[in-house]
Amino acid sequence: MSVHIVPVKTYIYVFIALLVGTALTAAIAFVDLGPFNGIVALTIATIKAVLVLLFFMHIKYSSKMTKVTVVSAFFFLMILLALSMTDYISRPWSGTYGARPLQTNNP
Repeated sequence: MSVHIVPVKTYIYVFIALLVGTALTAAIAFVDLGPFNGIVALTIATIKAVLVLLFFMHIKYSSKMTKVTVVSAFFFLMILLALSMTDYISRPWSGTYGARPLQTNNP
């Protein structure tokens, strides 16, 4: 097993990128993007997760088999997110979220 020593500067840069991603997520929460709010938030979260995987979990410096395993898991995560987003985007945006208005029997 080979050991790869990562410079502290790399960890600092990744940490700063994660802080920027968190600030961006918080800032974008106050912007009304309509149905794209969830998509933008999940995109930023996915980028942050990739940074954590690559650098803090040392996947970048791992064996090829570990990389294949992580890429396949990421592929299935993208399938899950794509299917979730198709359901999320296809919902009515009237504000009732599928609830029917109250009906009265008055003529």
